[in-house]
Formats: sequence, C-alpha cells, structure tokens
Amino acid sequence: MLLHLQKVLSKDEVRRAREVLARATWDDGRRTSGQQAAQVKNNLQLPESGEDSQALQELVLYGLKRHETFFSAALPKHISPPLFNCYGGEANTYGNHVDSAVRYLRNGGRVRTDVSCTLFLSEPDEYDGGDLVIEDTYGGRRVKLPAGDLVLYPSTTVHRVEPVTRGQRFASFLWIESMVRSVEQRALLFDMDTHLIRLRGALGDQDPSVVGLTSNYHNLIRMWADT
Repeated sequence: MLLHLQKVLSKDEVRRAREVLARATWDDGRRTSGQQAAQVKNNLQLPESGEDSQALQELVLYGLKRHETFFSAALPKHISPPLFNCYGGEANTYGNHVDSAVRYLRNGGRVRTDVSCTLFLSEPDEYDGGDLVIEDTYGGRRVKLPAGDLVLYPSTTVHRVEPVTRGQRFASFLWIESMVRSVEQRALLFDMDTHLIRLRGALGDQDPSVVGLTSNYHNLIRMWADT
C-alpha cells in the first residue's frame, strides 16, 4: 500500500525545520547504509546524535502523532527516530535498493522495517529531478510531494531517488515496525477503518451496523496484531 499523507507538518513547522537544516553540518549518507545500499547511495545525512537531529525528530514525531490517518495506515508498534537527508550538487542520488529488514537503533533497540516513510521538506519547484521512485507490480511509481507531506509505503519494495539536477531536496525518512506485519492485512484494516469513518459521519456512532463493523475491525486487529 502506497499512501500520500497531506500536511503532516504545517508550513510554519516546515519553515522551522528548514532553518535548522540550513545551518546544519552534514555527513556522508553512506555511513548509515547496508553493504548493498552503500554502493548506490550518494547523498548527505544529518548526524543522528546531534542537537539539530534531536530537535527535528521531536517535530516530526509530533506531526505523526496528531495525524489520524498515519496511525490507521501504519498501526505502529515501534517508530525509528526520524533521520534527515539532503540531495544536491555532487551528492545527488540514491540508486535502486531495498531497506534493511531490521534497523538497529543507537539506544541498543531495534525496529523491524515493515513500513518506510519519506517526509518532504522542500517544495517541488525548489529542485529538478529528485523523484522518489517506488517499484511495484504496476511499474515505477514516481513521488514528489509538497513540503510537509509524507509518503508511506512497504519497506519490502525496491525504490530509489532520481538525481537532483538543480537545487536541493531536503527530506526526513523513518521506518515503522507495525503491530500488523502483513502488507495485505494492514491494507484491509485501513480500508475498513476509512469506510467506518464515513459511516460514522453519515449514521452516527450508535447505528447498529456501525457498532457491528467496528467490532469486526477491532476483532481483526486482535487476531492479527503482535503487540
């Protein structure tokens, strides 16, 4: 399931993030990649342990927490601390790769990468190229979103970032270990929840059909969730 979430960060929050990124000191992005990915990765990344990263991580996590669609789609069990990258100049691309199955955290914990997320922090007209291309059964899906918007997609997919030929592309990226590991089951639950929200708006919370379908939804989560 590939999903576009709008306005995870407000315009003011994007502006604040960009102010931090503009004064930041960047590292070679290959330092945090696996062996295969490092061979095709050529970008810059904000050091994880710095004060700038920690301040921005709080900003992004707060945006995710208040976004109801995010929870419904990802059903997060664990969220890795958001990271931040920059594409432009000579460090401008990331070739085809698959995210590592497990993300090892600085605190000694680990996150199984079920869901990948990219939160765009540059407007599309600020740079040329830089499309996130996600391969699925329909071919390559190109994603280039407004600043503050996020794309959510299965970590099992092959994906890449096309070369940035003008300007700079700033983004945050993170991984989620979902309570429901199966992509298909998560998609069914998200579809059911989306329709339930519409039914509640039309019929009210106490309509017998709404109550019955809500029960079915939560019973499926009980059946499938690993908490």
